[in-house]
Amino acid sequence: MSVKWGLIGASTIARQFMINAIRAQEGGEIAAVMSSNPQRATAYASENGIPAAVSTLDALLKSDIDAVYISTTNELHLEQALAAIAAGKHVLCEKPLALTSADARKMVAAARAAGIVLGTNHHLRNAGAHRAMRDAIASGRIGKPIAARVFHSVYLPENLQGWRITKPEAGGGVVLDITVHDADTLRFVLGDDPVEVSAFTQSAGMAGGGLEDGAMCIWRFKSGLIAQSHEGFTTKFAGTGFEVHGSEGSLIAGHVMTQKPDGSVLLRTVKGEEQLSFDREDLYVRSVRQFHAAILGKGRPAATGEDGVWSLTAAEAALQSASSGKAVKIDPKLGSMK
Repeated sequence: MSVKWGLIGASTIARQFMINAIRAQEGGEIAAVMSSNPQRATAYASENGIPAAVSTLDALLKSDIDAVYISTTNELHLEQALAAIAAGKHVLCEKPLALTSADARKMVAAARAAGIVLGTNHHLRNAGAHRAMRDAIASGRIGKPIAARVFHSVYLPENLQGWRITKPEAGGGVVLDITVHDADTLRFVLGDDPVEVSAFTQSAGMAGGGLEDGAMCIWRFKSGLIAQSHEGFTTKFAGTGFEVHGSEGSLIAGHVMTQKPDGSVLLRTVKGEEQLSFDREDLYVRSVRQFHAAILGKGRPAATGEDGVWSLTAAEAALQSASSGKAVKIDPKLGSMK
């Protein structure tokens, strides 16, 4: 079966990763791209070999497509996703699904009512490194998980800075950009849900408009495990990593909080150290493959709409904690509450 895609947003991430990921699938094709700037849409379509360029959502949704990939600025996701669902198109949306968890739940409810597949493009779940860590934990190789640490402070390249560091109304800031990913990756790898967060944010010189460009969060999970995460736009030399420490061993992963299938995972136990092997498949190729399978009724997206609600609720709670100076409970059914 062929799956014809429409791109909502002539974005860098689509150009760098998603266009190739869609075309890598059997029957995967991109039929059209939409940008509110007609010249940008036309140039983008030409540069990327896309047959049609449109400048309105209505024109895209009336065309012969089966699914949309949304990678516009965050404040536009809700309206665009709801319109696509109403038009009977399956939706793969970049994180965060919306600006609030209440709006994200509206998207999930609309998709469920319409029988539409809604996925959140949390790419890190698709990394072989994180799946190897998840499998090692699930099979008891580190005993009872006790604590975790995520190092995900990077340097935001100039071409991506823009609205992320200047526009609160567009959903800018490091928490909605990176903390959502870390919350999701922790949930996925640990097989556990966060129930409370305490966070500090900072503006270290890159972000303006009252936005944060750095965050440190302490998370408490249902099992009692505690985790810390560091997110940033301003550290050029930090490197990324993910550690999980258990009663019988530790997993120490380096260079794994990335869009590429890189890095290493070390298992350390009383027996010594072992480098875990894992597949190096492109994260986005795997994401789209799972999404296509879900459209065909053969499984679920790698990250569902509900997963997107969880990660946004967790990020929302982190922002509330940072502003209030208090720990905040996390409940994806109700939204985060003080």
